[in-house]
Amino acid sequence: MSMIKVENLTFSYPSSYDNIFENVSFQIDTDWKLGFVGRNGRGKTTFLNLLLGKYEYVGKIISSVEFDYFPYQIDDKNRLTRDILWEICPFAQEWELLRELSYLEVDPEVLWRIFETLSKGEQTKILLAAMFLNEGRFLLIDEPTNHLDVKAREMVSAYLKRKKGFILVSHDRRFLDGCVDHILSLNRADIQVQSGNFSSWLTNFERQQAFESTQNEKLKKDINRLQAAARRSALWAERTERSKMGNGPCDRGYIGHKAAKMMKKSKAAEARLSRSVEEKSKLMKNVETAESLKLFPLEHHAEILVSFKDVSACYDGNAVCGPVSFTVRRGERIALDGRNGSGKSSLLKLITGENQDYTGNISTASGLVISYVPQDTAHLKGKLSDFAQENNIDESLFKAILRKMDFDRVQFEKDMRDFSEGQKKKVLIAKSLCDKAHLYVWDEPLNFIDIYSRMQIEGLLTDFLPTIIFVEHDGFFRDRIATKTVHL
Repeated sequence: MSMIKVENLTFSYPSSYDNIFENVSFQIDTDWKLGFVGRNGRGKTTFLNLLLGKYEYVGKIISSVEFDYFPYQIDDKNRLTRDILWEICPFAQEWELLRELSYLEVDPEVLWRIFETLSKGEQTKILLAAMFLNEGRFLLIDEPTNHLDVKAREMVSAYLKRKKGFILVSHDRRFLDGCVDHILSLNRADIQVQSGNFSSWLTNFERQQAFESTQNEKLKKDINRLQAAARRSALWAERTERSKMGNGPCDRGYIGHKAAKMMKKSKAAEARLSRSVEEKSKLMKNVETAESLKLFPLEHHAEILVSFKDVSACYDGNAVCGPVSFTVRRGERIALDGRNGSGKSSLLKLITGENQDYTGNISTASGLVISYVPQDTAHLKGKLSDFAQENNIDESLFKAILRKMDFDRVQFEKDMRDFSEGQKKKVLIAKSLCDKAHLYVWDEPLNFIDIYSRMQIEGLLTDFLPTIIFVEHDGFFRDRIATKTVHL
Protein backbone atom coordinates (compact mmCIF):
# COMPACT_ATOMS: atom_id res chain seq x y z
CA MET A 1 0.00 0.00 0.00
CA SER A 2 1.26 3.48 -0.93
CA MET A 3 -0.15 6.92 -1.64
CA ILE A 4 -0.47 9.16 -4.67
CA LYS A 5 -0.28 12.77 -3.48
CA VAL A 6 -1.34 15.84 -5.45
CA GLU A 7 -0.18 19.11 -3.90
CA ASN A 8 -1.18 22.60 -5.08
CA LEU A 9 -1.66 21.45 -8.66
CA THR A 10 -2.25 24.32 -11.10
CA PHE A 11 -2.53 23.84 -14.86
CA SER A 12 -3.79 25.62 -17.95
CA TYR A 13 -3.24 25.03 -21.65
CA PRO A 14 -0.94 27.53 -23.38
CA SER A 15 -3.81 28.78 -25.57
CA SER A 16 -6.14 29.33 -22.58
CA TYR A 17 -6.30 32.23 -20.13
CA ASP A 18 -8.22 30.23 -17.51
CA ASN A 19 -6.75 27.56 -15.24
CA ILE A 20 -8.26 24.11 -15.62
CA PHE A 21 -6.91 23.25 -12.15
CA GLU A 22 -5.92 25.77 -9.51
CA ASN A 23 -4.18 24.86 -6.23
CA VAL A 24 -5.76 21.38 -6.20
CA SER A 25 -4.59 19.09 -3.36
CA PHE A 26 -5.69 15.58 -2.35
CA GLN A 27 -4.26 12.10 -1.87
CA ILE A 28 -5.40 8.59 -2.77
CA ASP A 29 -4.36 5.06 -1.84
CA THR A 30 -2.92 2.91 -4.64
CA ASP A 31 -5.14 0.00 -3.52
CA TRP A 32 -8.36 1.92 -4.06
CA LYS A 33 -10.81 1.44 -6.92
CA LEU A 34 -11.69 5.03 -7.83
CA GLY A 35 -14.54 6.20 -10.01
CA PHE A 36 -13.69 9.58 -11.60
CA VAL A 37 -16.75 11.73 -12.33
CA GLY A 38 -17.32 15.28 -13.55
CA ARG A 39 -18.88 17.40 -16.27
CA ASN A 40 -17.86 17.06 -19.93
CA GLY A 41 -14.92 19.29 -20.78
CA ARG A 42 -14.05 19.90 -17.14
CA GLY A 43 -10.63 18.18 -17.38
CA LYS A 44 -10.89 14.47 -16.48
CA THR A 45 -8.74 13.24 -19.38
CA THR A 46 -6.42 16.22 -18.88
CA PHE A 47 -5.86 15.16 -15.28
CA LEU A 48 -5.04 11.60 -16.36
CA ASN A 49 -2.51 13.03 -18.82
CA LEU A 50 -0.95 15.08 -16.01
CA LEU A 51 -0.50 11.88 -14.00
CA LEU A 52 1.15 10.35 -17.06
CA GLY A 53 3.58 13.28 -17.20
CA LYS A 54 2.45 14.52 -20.61
CA TYR A 55 2.14 18.21 -19.63
CA GLU A 56 4.10 20.67 -17.55
CA TYR A 57 2.31 21.99 -14.48
CA VAL A 58 2.77 23.96 -11.28
CA GLY A 59 2.69 22.03 -7.98
CA LYS A 60 3.56 18.43 -7.19
CA ILE A 61 2.35 14.94 -8.10
CA ILE A 62 4.11 12.43 -5.86
CA SER A 63 3.72 8.71 -6.59
CA SER A 64 5.64 5.52 -5.89
CA VAL A 65 3.84 3.68 -8.73
CA GLU A 66 3.94 4.07 -12.49
CA PHE A 67 0.80 4.71 -14.49
CA ASP A 68 -0.67 2.90 -17.51
CA TYR A 69 -3.44 4.37 -19.66
CA PHE A 70 -6.43 2.61 -21.19
CA PRO A 71 -7.26 2.56 -24.08
CA TYR A 72 -3.80 1.24 -24.93
CA GLN A 73 -2.34 2.78 -28.07
CA ILE A 74 -1.73 0.12 -30.75
CA ASP A 75 0.19 1.29 -33.81
CA ASP A 76 -0.39 -1.76 -35.99
CA LYS A 77 -3.67 -3.60 -35.45
CA ASN A 78 -3.06 -6.00 -38.32
CA ARG A 79 -1.10 -8.37 -36.10
CA LEU A 80 -2.00 -11.45 -34.11
CA THR A 81 -3.83 -10.53 -30.94
CA ARG A 82 -1.46 -12.82 -29.01
CA ASP A 83 1.59 -10.81 -30.13
CA ILE A 84 -0.03 -7.51 -29.12
CA LEU A 85 -0.89 -8.82 -25.66
CA TRP A 86 2.64 -10.08 -25.03
CA GLU A 87 3.83 -6.60 -25.97
CA ILE A 88 1.61 -5.15 -23.24
CA CYS A 89 2.42 -7.69 -20.50
CA PRO A 90 5.74 -9.35 -21.51
CA PHE A 91 6.34 -10.94 -18.10
CA ALA A 92 2.92 -12.56 -17.68
CA GLN A 93 2.52 -16.33 -17.94
CA GLU A 94 0.18 -17.71 -20.59
CA TRP A 95 -1.97 -19.43 -17.97
CA GLU A 96 -2.44 -16.05 -16.26
CA LEU A 97 -3.68 -14.46 -19.47
CA LEU A 98 -6.06 -17.37 -20.11
CA ARG A 99 -7.38 -17.02 -16.54
CA GLU A 100 -8.11 -13.31 -17.05
CA LEU A 101 -9.85 -13.99 -20.35
CA SER A 102 -12.02 -16.63 -18.68
CA TYR A 103 -13.17 -14.07 -16.09
CA LEU A 104 -14.38 -11.92 -19.01
CA GLU A 105 -15.86 -14.89 -20.92
CA VAL A 106 -13.55 -14.31 -23.88
CA ASP A 107 -12.83 -17.36 -26.06
CA PRO A 108 -9.04 -18.07 -26.02
CA GLU A 109 -9.34 -18.59 -29.78
CA VAL A 110 -9.23 -14.78 -30.22
CA LEU A 111 -5.51 -14.86 -29.38
CA TRP A 112 -4.88 -16.41 -32.80
CA ARG A 113 -6.95 -13.89 -34.72
CA ILE A 114 -5.85 -10.57 -36.20
CA PHE A 115 -6.62 -7.87 -33.63
CA GLU A 116 -8.35 -5.65 -36.20
CA THR A 117 -10.95 -8.39 -36.85
CA LEU A 118 -12.13 -8.47 -33.22
CA SER A 119 -15.24 -6.59 -32.16
CA LYS A 120 -14.74 -3.37 -30.19
CA GLY A 121 -16.10 -5.14 -27.11
CA GLU A 122 -13.62 -8.00 -27.47
CA GLN A 123 -10.77 -5.53 -27.92
CA THR A 124 -11.77 -3.68 -24.75
CA LYS A 125 -11.92 -6.86 -22.67
CA ILE A 126 -8.63 -8.38 -23.74
CA LEU A 127 -6.69 -5.10 -23.45
CA LEU A 128 -7.97 -4.63 -19.89
CA ALA A 129 -7.03 -8.22 -19.05
CA ALA A 130 -3.47 -7.74 -20.36
CA MET A 131 -2.95 -4.38 -18.65
CA PHE A 132 -4.00 -5.72 -15.25
CA LEU A 133 -1.28 -8.38 -15.55
CA ASN A 134 1.40 -5.68 -15.28
CA GLU A 135 2.19 -5.86 -11.57
CA GLY A 136 3.05 -2.69 -9.68
CA ARG A 137 1.25 -0.43 -12.17
CA PHE A 138 -1.68 1.87 -11.43
CA LEU A 139 -4.23 1.82 -14.25
CA LEU A 140 -5.95 4.94 -15.62
CA ILE A 141 -9.07 3.67 -17.41
CA ASP A 142 -10.74 6.28 -19.62
CA GLU A 143 -14.37 5.52 -20.56
CA PRO A 144 -14.17 1.79 -21.34
CA THR A 145 -17.94 1.28 -21.69
CA ASN A 146 -18.60 3.11 -24.97
CA HIS A 147 -18.20 -0.06 -27.05
CA LEU A 148 -19.81 -2.44 -24.55
CA ASP A 149 -23.40 -3.67 -24.64
CA VAL A 150 -25.43 -4.14 -21.46
CA LYS A 151 -24.26 -7.70 -20.73
CA ALA A 152 -20.62 -6.82 -21.45
CA ARG A 153 -20.83 -3.82 -19.12
CA GLU A 154 -22.07 -6.02 -16.31
CA MET A 155 -19.24 -8.48 -16.96
CA VAL A 156 -16.49 -5.82 -17.08
CA SER A 157 -17.88 -4.14 -13.96
CA ALA A 158 -17.73 -7.47 -12.10
CA TYR A 159 -14.19 -8.00 -13.43
CA LEU A 160 -13.03 -4.59 -12.18
CA LYS A 161 -14.53 -5.33 -8.79
CA ARG A 162 -12.00 -8.18 -8.45
CA LYS A 163 -9.14 -5.76 -9.10
CA LYS A 164 -7.58 -2.87 -7.19
CA GLY A 165 -5.44 0.11 -7.99
CA PHE A 166 -7.18 2.10 -10.73
CA ILE A 167 -8.96 5.31 -11.61
CA LEU A 168 -12.01 4.70 -13.81
CA VAL A 169 -13.59 7.49 -15.86
CA SER A 170 -17.18 6.52 -16.57
CA HIS A 171 -20.60 8.17 -16.76
CA ASP A 172 -22.56 4.92 -16.36
CA ARG A 173 -23.96 5.03 -12.82
CA ARG A 174 -24.81 1.33 -12.58
CA PHE A 175 -21.38 0.38 -13.95
CA LEU A 176 -19.64 2.57 -11.34
CA ASP A 177 -21.77 1.25 -8.48
CA GLY A 178 -20.76 -2.29 -9.40
CA CYS A 179 -16.98 -1.88 -9.19
CA VAL A 180 -15.65 1.16 -7.27
CA ASP A 181 -15.05 1.79 -3.57
CA HIS A 182 -14.14 5.50 -3.78
CA ILE A 183 -15.25 8.45 -5.90
CA LEU A 184 -12.88 11.11 -7.22
CA SER A 185 -15.14 14.02 -8.17
CA LEU A 186 -13.95 16.83 -10.41
CA ASN A 187 -16.02 19.77 -9.20
CA ARG A 188 -16.24 23.40 -10.27
CA ALA A 189 -13.72 24.57 -7.68
CA ASP A 190 -11.73 21.50 -6.64
CA ILE A 191 -11.24 17.74 -6.76
CA GLN A 192 -12.62 15.78 -3.82
CA VAL A 193 -12.22 12.16 -2.71
CA GLN A 194 -14.94 10.24 -0.88
CA SER A 195 -15.30 6.62 0.23
CA GLY A 196 -18.18 4.60 -1.23
CA ASN A 197 -19.77 3.98 -4.62
CA PHE A 198 -21.35 6.52 -6.96
CA SER A 199 -24.86 6.38 -5.46
CA SER A 200 -23.60 7.10 -1.93
CA TRP A 201 -21.41 9.91 -3.25
CA LEU A 202 -24.33 11.48 -5.15
CA THR A 203 -26.56 11.34 -2.06
CA ASN A 204 -23.91 13.08 0.03
CA PHE A 205 -23.16 15.62 -2.71
CA GLU A 206 -26.84 16.56 -3.05
CA ARG A 207 -27.18 16.87 0.74
CA GLN A 208 -24.13 19.15 0.84
CA GLN A 209 -25.56 21.30 -1.95
CA ALA A 210 -28.92 21.55 -0.19
CA PHE A 211 -27.21 22.52 3.09
CA GLU A 212 -25.05 25.14 1.39
CA SER A 213 -28.06 26.53 -0.46
CA THR A 214 -29.96 26.94 2.83
CA GLN A 215 -26.93 28.56 4.49
CA ASN A 216 -26.47 30.81 1.48
CA GLU A 217 -30.05 32.11 1.69
CA LYS A 218 -29.71 32.67 5.44
CA LEU A 219 -26.47 34.60 5.02
CA LYS A 220 -27.96 36.70 2.21
CA LYS A 221 -30.72 37.83 4.59
CA ASP A 222 -28.16 38.46 7.37
CA ILE A 223 -26.01 40.52 5.01
CA ASN A 224 -28.96 42.68 3.95
CA ARG A 225 -29.95 43.20 7.59
CA LEU A 226 -26.38 44.01 8.70
CA GLN A 227 -25.85 46.41 5.81
CA ALA A 228 -29.00 48.31 6.79
CA ALA A 229 -27.98 48.33 10.48
CA ALA A 230 -24.48 49.59 9.68
CA ARG A 231 -25.90 52.39 7.53
CA ARG A 232 -28.36 53.42 10.25
CA SER A 233 -25.70 53.41 13.00
CA ALA A 234 -23.28 55.43 10.89
CA LEU A 235 -25.98 57.95 10.01
CA TRP A 236 -27.06 58.31 13.67
CA ALA A 237 -23.45 58.77 14.77
CA GLU A 238 -22.89 61.47 12.15
CA ARG A 239 -26.09 63.34 13.08
CA THR A 240 -25.30 63.13 16.81
CA GLU A 241 -21.76 64.44 16.24
CA ARG A 242 -23.11 67.37 14.18
CA SER A 243 -25.59 68.24 16.93
CA LYS A 244 -22.66 69.41 19.13
CA MET A 245 -22.18 72.41 16.88
CA GLY A 246 -24.57 75.34 16.48
CA ASN A 247 -27.15 74.20 19.05
CA GLY A 248 -26.31 76.64 21.84
CA PRO A 249 -25.28 75.50 25.32
CA CYS A 250 -25.21 71.66 25.51
CA ASP A 251 -23.32 68.82 27.13
CA ARG A 252 -20.83 68.26 24.32
CA GLY A 253 -19.03 65.53 26.23
CA TYR A 254 -22.25 63.51 26.55
CA ILE A 255 -23.13 64.04 22.90
CA GLY A 256 -19.61 63.05 21.81
CA HIS A 257 -19.81 59.93 23.98
CA LYS A 258 -23.17 59.07 22.43
CA ALA A 259 -21.82 59.59 18.89
CA ALA A 260 -18.80 57.41 19.64
CA LYS A 261 -21.11 54.69 20.96
CA MET A 262 -23.17 54.83 17.75
CA MET A 263 -20.03 54.68 15.64
CA LYS A 264 -18.81 51.68 17.63
CA LYS A 265 -22.12 49.91 16.87
CA SER A 266 -21.66 50.77 13.21
CA LYS A 267 -18.13 49.33 13.17
CA ALA A 268 -19.31 46.15 14.95
CA ALA A 269 -22.09 45.70 12.38
CA GLU A 270 -19.56 46.17 9.58
CA ALA A 271 -17.27 43.54 11.14
CA ARG A 272 -20.15 41.06 11.39
CA LEU A 273 -21.08 41.93 7.82
CA SER A 274 -17.51 41.23 6.65
CA ARG A 275 -17.50 37.84 8.41
CA SER A 276 -20.87 36.91 6.86
CA VAL A 277 -19.68 37.90 3.38
CA GLU A 278 -16.52 35.82 3.85
CA GLU A 279 -18.54 32.83 5.07
CA LYS A 280 -20.95 33.18 2.16
CA SER A 281 -18.05 33.26 -0.32
CA LYS A 282 -17.04 29.76 0.83
CA LEU A 283 -20.43 28.30 -0.08
CA MET A 284 -21.90 27.16 -3.40
CA LYS A 285 -18.52 26.93 -5.17
CA ASN A 286 -19.25 23.41 -6.38
CA VAL A 287 -22.98 23.78 -7.02
CA GLU A 288 -24.09 21.86 -10.13
CA THR A 289 -27.25 23.22 -11.69
CA ALA A 290 -29.11 21.45 -14.46
CA GLU A 291 -31.88 23.61 -15.86
CA SER A 292 -34.89 21.82 -17.27
CA LEU A 293 -34.77 21.16 -21.01
CA LYS A 294 -37.74 21.47 -23.34
CA LEU A 295 -38.90 19.44 -26.30
CA PHE A 296 -41.36 20.25 -29.08
CA PRO A 297 -42.92 16.94 -30.20
CA LEU A 298 -45.60 16.99 -32.90
CA GLU A 299 -48.84 15.07 -32.48
CA HIS A 300 -49.54 12.62 -35.31
CA HIS A 301 -53.08 11.54 -36.17
CA ALA A 302 -52.10 7.87 -36.66
CA GLU A 303 -51.86 5.44 -33.75
CA ILE A 304 -49.08 3.34 -35.35
CA LEU A 305 -46.15 5.41 -36.60
CA VAL A 306 -43.80 2.62 -37.75
CA SER A 307 -44.41 -1.08 -38.37
CA PHE A 308 -41.76 -3.80 -38.85
CA LYS A 309 -42.80 -7.21 -40.16
CA ASP A 310 -40.18 -9.98 -40.44
CA VAL A 311 -37.45 -7.39 -41.05
CA SER A 312 -33.77 -8.30 -41.28
CA ALA A 313 -31.10 -5.70 -41.97
CA CYS A 314 -28.50 -7.00 -44.43
CA TYR A 315 -24.87 -6.33 -45.30
CA ASP A 316 -23.35 -7.88 -48.41
CA GLY A 317 -26.42 -10.06 -48.71
CA ASN A 318 -26.11 -11.44 -45.19
CA ALA A 319 -28.72 -10.77 -42.50
CA VAL A 320 -27.26 -9.12 -39.37
CA CYS A 321 -30.45 -9.35 -37.33
CA GLY A 322 -33.94 -10.70 -37.21
CA PRO A 323 -36.25 -11.38 -38.64
CA VAL A 324 -37.96 -9.02 -36.20
CA SER A 325 -41.53 -7.77 -35.99
CA PHE A 326 -42.80 -4.90 -33.84
CA THR A 327 -44.68 -1.59 -34.03
CA VAL A 328 -43.93 1.89 -32.75
CA ARG A 329 -47.14 3.37 -31.39
CA ARG A 330 -47.80 7.00 -30.57
CA GLY A 331 -46.49 7.80 -27.07
CA GLU A 332 -44.27 4.71 -26.73
CA ARG A 333 -40.62 4.90 -25.69
CA ILE A 334 -38.98 1.79 -27.13
CA ALA A 335 -35.51 0.51 -26.30
CA LEU A 336 -33.79 -1.84 -28.73
CA ASP A 337 -31.79 -4.43 -26.81
CA GLY A 338 -29.14 -6.83 -28.05
CA ARG A 339 -25.44 -7.60 -28.17
CA ASN A 340 -23.06 -5.46 -30.18
CA GLY A 341 -23.43 -6.34 -33.85
CA SER A 342 -27.00 -7.58 -33.48
CA GLY A 343 -28.35 -4.94 -35.87
CA LYS A 344 -29.80 -2.32 -33.51
CA SER A 345 -28.26 0.68 -35.28
CA SER A 346 -29.19 -0.81 -38.66
CA LEU A 347 -32.87 -0.93 -37.70
CA LEU A 348 -32.78 2.69 -36.57
CA LYS A 349 -31.22 3.72 -39.89
CA LEU A 350 -33.97 1.88 -41.74
CA ILE A 351 -36.57 3.94 -39.88
CA THR A 352 -34.85 7.16 -40.98
CA GLY A 353 -34.94 6.01 -44.60
CA GLU A 354 -31.20 5.53 -44.97
CA ASN A 355 -30.27 3.52 -48.03
CA GLN A 356 -29.56 0.06 -46.64
CA ASP A 357 -30.46 -3.45 -47.73
CA TYR A 358 -33.08 -5.39 -45.81
CA THR A 359 -35.70 -8.09 -46.17
CA GLY A 360 -39.27 -7.98 -44.87
CA ASN A 361 -41.69 -5.07 -44.75
CA ILE A 362 -41.40 -1.63 -43.11
CA SER A 363 -44.26 0.84 -43.20
CA THR A 364 -44.35 4.37 -41.79
CA ALA A 365 -47.27 6.69 -41.20
CA SER A 366 -47.85 9.32 -43.90
CA GLY A 367 -46.21 12.67 -43.27
CA LEU A 368 -44.11 11.27 -40.42
CA VAL A 369 -41.45 13.75 -39.25
CA ILE A 370 -38.38 12.10 -37.67
CA SER A 371 -35.55 13.59 -35.62
CA TYR A 372 -32.39 11.48 -35.63
CA VAL A 373 -29.37 11.41 -33.30
CA PRO A 374 -26.70 9.22 -34.93
CA GLN A 375 -24.11 7.30 -32.98
CA ASP A 376 -21.17 8.78 -34.90
CA THR A 377 -19.96 12.34 -34.27
CA ALA A 378 -16.99 12.33 -36.67
CA HIS A 379 -18.81 14.51 -39.23
CA LEU A 380 -19.05 17.50 -36.87
CA LYS A 381 -16.82 20.41 -37.85
CA GLY A 382 -17.01 24.18 -38.15
CA LYS A 383 -18.83 26.74 -36.01
CA LEU A 384 -22.07 26.06 -34.16
CA SER A 385 -23.78 28.93 -35.98
CA ASP A 386 -23.00 27.33 -39.35
CA PHE A 387 -24.25 23.96 -38.09
CA ALA A 388 -27.55 25.55 -37.00
CA GLN A 389 -27.98 27.22 -40.40
CA GLU A 390 -27.20 24.02 -42.32
CA ASN A 391 -29.81 22.11 -40.30
CA ASN A 392 -32.48 24.83 -40.44
CA ILE A 393 -32.79 25.16 -36.68
CA ASP A 394 -33.17 28.30 -34.57
CA GLU A 395 -29.61 29.33 -33.63
CA SER A 396 -30.69 31.19 -30.47
CA LEU A 397 -32.72 28.22 -29.22
CA PHE A 398 -29.93 25.80 -30.17
CA LYS A 399 -27.30 27.74 -28.21
CA ALA A 400 -29.66 28.28 -25.27
CA ILE A 401 -30.09 24.49 -24.98
CA LEU A 402 -26.32 24.00 -25.11
CA ARG A 403 -25.89 26.60 -22.36
CA LYS A 404 -28.32 24.60 -20.23
CA MET A 405 -26.19 21.52 -20.94
CA ASP A 406 -23.13 23.25 -19.41
CA PHE A 407 -21.57 24.77 -22.53
CA ASP A 408 -19.51 27.90 -21.86
CA ARG A 409 -20.04 30.79 -24.27
CA VAL A 410 -16.40 30.50 -25.36
CA GLN A 411 -17.31 27.13 -26.95
CA PHE A 412 -19.61 28.92 -29.40
CA GLU A 413 -16.61 30.38 -31.23
CA LYS A 414 -14.61 27.15 -31.43
CA ASP A 415 -14.47 24.62 -34.23
CA MET A 416 -16.54 21.57 -33.30
CA ARG A 417 -13.57 19.36 -34.20
CA ASP A 418 -11.91 20.68 -31.04
CA PHE A 419 -14.85 19.69 -28.80
CA SER A 420 -14.62 16.75 -26.41
CA GLU A 421 -16.58 13.65 -27.46
CA GLY A 422 -19.20 14.43 -24.82
CA GLN A 423 -19.61 17.97 -26.12
CA LYS A 424 -20.02 16.69 -29.69
CA LYS A 425 -22.78 14.34 -28.55
CA LYS A 426 -24.50 17.24 -26.78
CA VAL A 427 -24.50 19.16 -30.08
CA LEU A 428 -26.43 16.33 -31.75
CA ILE A 429 -28.89 16.05 -28.86
CA ALA A 430 -29.43 19.84 -28.78
CA LYS A 431 -30.12 19.78 -32.51
CA SER A 432 -32.71 17.04 -31.99
CA LEU A 433 -34.35 19.02 -29.18
CA CYS A 434 -34.77 21.92 -31.61
CA ASP A 435 -36.57 19.66 -34.10
CA LYS A 436 -40.35 19.53 -34.06
CA ALA A 437 -40.93 15.85 -34.81
CA HIS A 438 -43.47 13.05 -34.44
CA LEU A 439 -40.80 10.43 -33.72
CA TYR A 440 -37.34 10.75 -32.15
CA VAL A 441 -34.77 8.13 -33.18
CA TRP A 442 -31.68 8.20 -30.93
CA ASP A 443 -28.70 5.86 -31.39
CA GLU A 444 -26.61 5.63 -28.19
CA PRO A 445 -27.27 9.28 -27.27
CA LEU A 446 -25.42 9.07 -23.94
CA ASN A 447 -22.00 7.97 -25.22
CA PHE A 448 -19.46 10.21 -23.44
CA ILE A 449 -22.26 12.32 -21.88
CA ASP A 450 -21.64 13.31 -18.25
CA ILE A 451 -23.82 12.08 -15.41
CA TYR A 452 -25.52 15.41 -14.70
CA SER A 453 -26.59 15.76 -18.33
CA ARG A 454 -27.85 12.16 -18.34
CA MET A 455 -30.14 12.96 -15.43
CA GLN A 456 -31.16 16.18 -17.20
CA ILE A 457 -32.14 14.24 -20.35
CA GLU A 458 -34.00 11.65 -18.26
CA GLY A 459 -36.03 14.49 -16.74
CA LEU A 460 -36.79 15.87 -20.20
CA LEU A 461 -38.10 12.55 -21.55
CA THR A 462 -40.23 11.82 -18.49
CA ASP A 463 -41.68 15.35 -18.51
CA PHE A 464 -42.57 15.60 -22.22
CA LEU A 465 -43.16 11.89 -23.00
CA PRO A 466 -42.25 12.00 -26.72
CA THR A 467 -42.54 9.00 -28.98
CA ILE A 468 -38.99 7.70 -29.16
CA ILE A 469 -37.12 4.58 -30.22
CA PHE A 470 -33.56 4.38 -29.00
CA VAL A 471 -30.47 2.27 -28.42
CA GLU A 472 -28.73 2.87 -25.11
CA HIS A 473 -26.57 0.60 -22.95
CA ASP A 474 -26.86 2.69 -19.78
CA GLY A 475 -29.11 0.31 -17.83
CA PHE A 476 -30.22 2.94 -15.30
CA PHE A 477 -31.36 5.30 -18.10
CA ARG A 478 -33.06 2.54 -20.06
CA ASP A 479 -34.98 1.21 -17.07
CA ARG A 480 -36.29 4.65 -16.26
CA ILE A 481 -37.21 5.76 -19.80
CA ALA A 482 -38.38 2.71 -21.81
CA THR A 483 -42.03 1.72 -21.84
CA LYS A 484 -41.21 -1.29 -24.04
CA THR A 485 -38.07 -3.23 -24.94
CA VAL A 486 -37.55 -5.05 -28.24
CA HIS A 487 -34.95 -7.84 -27.92
CA LEU A 488 -32.80 -8.71 -30.94
